[in-house]
This record gives sequence, C-alpha cells and structure tokens, in this order.
Amino acid sequence: MLIVDADSHVLEPPDLWETRLDPQYRDRGVRVYVDDAGIEHLEIAGHIVLSGTLAGLGGAHIEDRMQLFAGGLRYLDGCPAPSYDAAARVAMYDEWGVDAGLVFPTIGILPFDTDDMGLLNAMMTAYNRWQSDFAAEAPGRILPVATLNLRDIDGAIAELDRCLADGFKAVFLPPEPIDGVLPGDPRFDRLWARCAEAGVPVCLHVVVRFNGEGALSPWMMGGAGMLFGFSLGATVQIIPAVTHLATSGVFDRVPGLKVLCVEAGCGWAPYLMDRLDEKVDTIGSMFPATKQRPSEYLRTNVWYVAEPDERTIGTVLDLVGEDRVLWGSDYPHIDSTLEAPNQIRASVAALTPSRQRAVLGGNATALFGLS
Repeated sequence: MLIVDADSHVLEPPDLWETRLDPQYRDRGVRVYVDDAGIEHLEIAGHIVLSGTLAGLGGAHIEDRMQLFAGGLRYLDGCPAPSYDAAARVAMYDEWGVDAGLVFPTIGILPFDTDDMGLLNAMMTAYNRWQSDFAAEAPGRILPVATLNLRDIDGAIAELDRCLADGFKAVFLPPEPIDGVLPGDPRFDRLWARCAEAGVPVCLHVVVRFNGEGALSPWMMGGAGMLFGFSLGATVQIIPAVTHLATSGVFDRVPGLKVLCVEAGCGWAPYLMDRLDEKVDTIGSMFPATKQRPSEYLRTNVWYVAEPDERTIGTVLDLVGEDRVLWGSDYPHIDSTLEAPNQIRASVAALTPSRQRAVLGGNATALFGLS
C-alpha cells in the first residue's frame, strides 16, 4: 500500500520566472525583490501583490509563527529545504513514512491578473517546466500538478498535453469564475474532456488574494480577523465551485471528469449532498434539469481531501463512499503542521483496516493512477 499526501506545496525559487520565463516577458513576469528601503516585494505581471510579509507564504518549520508577519524575515526564511529541493522532500517523506505527495504551487496559485494572454501562457509554462524538473528528481514520489491559463482554452490544452507527456498527475483549478465564466460552463468542456480522456483529476484548490477581493472580503474588511479568514477561506471558495459543477450539467456532458476538492476538509460533503437534493425536490422544476441528482455527482465524479485531524472521516466514508476520501498535509504553508502524517494515522485508527488503507493512500493510488 502506498501512503500518499494529496495536498502539499512547493515554495518556488524566487528567481524561477526571471530565469525560466520567455525572455520577451521577463521584465513583466514574477519577481521577488528588495527595494531601497529594505522592504521585500512580490510582483506579478507588473503589480506588487504582497510586501514585507513574504515569509508568511511558508513557514511550517518556524516555531514562533508570529515572526512571519512581524517583519524582519524574508521569503527564503520561510522556505524549508523540502519545499524547493527534491532530495530534501524525499528525505522528509521517508521520515514521515509517506511514499508520495501531490505537489501544488504557492506563488503559482496566486491570481495572475493581466490581460496579456502571451504573458499568462508563458508564466504558466515557466512554472510547469520547473515543476517537471523538480519532480523528475524523484519520479513516482513527487507528483506534479499542472497550472494552466484557463482564459485561453486552446493554449491550456496544448500546455496540458505537454505536461501529461512529462508525467503530471493533476490540473489546478481556481475555485472562482474565470473572466466571469463559471467552472461548469460549456466553454471549458473541451479542456475538461481532455482531462477526462487522460484520466487526470481537476483539483479545486483554495486561492489567496491580497487585494481585498474574494468571497470573504466584506467580513475581512469589517475586521473579522485572520483566524476567521484562515478558518473559512477554503470552504467558502470550494463549496460554491463544486456546487456549480454538480448542478451545471458538466458531468452529463463530460461524464468522465474527475474533480478533487483540496484544502477544505471533507465533512461538509454529506451536508451539501442533502441540501442540494432537498432543493431539487422542492424547487428543482424551476431550473434546468440534470440527468442525476446532485448527490450522485458528488459520489461519482468528486473526491475530497480530509484535514489530518478531521473527526468526520468515517461518516463521510459511510455517506459519500469509501473510495472518495484522501488526506493532505498542506506542507509547508503557515497553517500546516509537521505532525500531519501522525495526525491522519490517529484520525483513521478506529476505522477498519481496509478503510484505513483507502484513506491513507489507496484512494489516491486509484485516482492518480499510481503503481
């Protein structure tokens, strides 16, 4: 049996885009730099998106995590070696007793706000090529996730095909409208059909905006605080996105599409199934019909990544399916813990051996086509 971490991250080398981006775009790509006042900035497509607290993008290894937002630490101070060095990542997996990990970006999941399609495609390609090299140093253990410019479907399909040839195991999907287009819209069907044909899941993974935009914006602007944001930021993004997918008809048009909900836990899934079905029963005639009830799509086309210390895993296995739940560490982000592998083993200890095997790695092995 393989033990698989279905949610971890890299912290990209700060010069990744400066060294790998197509030369014609390097002056407008992604930069991490220190200004004359000694303040560190993250700049994407010519816009400063974060200043002074870049170390807070990582930092799972730092005991006093308040340091990450207090100033004085730089981006690289928050980057433990396993976050960018493949040999160190494998050594950490060995220490954890973990065989493989799905690896998402960090800077690469921040919104790249520009209307320059050539620049967008180039930034995605630069990241994917670096990730390909990173994963190639530990084949079968580092499982790369492709980032695509979803505003350019033809370009996204071409980049996906290149990533598939390099062994990528999944595709990152921001859980928000793309240029106002929702993820279940037929405009994306050709891309989703290619993912289904290749057998790779589309991963709804939380994104972070530092410009005050987003679903929690009125609360955060009202002073709700960081604890509020860290607690609800993921689910408030993932649930609307997966709800639209389950009610839009995309799973009828692309029945082989696989969707993985990442970094939002799993305990909400049974509630959402019941809630959607109840609304279909009462007012469903007012809306376009799908071939199946929403709960069926959430059982057949969607998978869920449990938090390591989540107590509802057994219930979700009962109500959603024994093959639906994976686990993830979120390493090395600030709200992750190095104890994640021990926590998930404790969380599933009371389950049957077959269910333990499924959650710890069996379900991931099947979903990502591992061997």
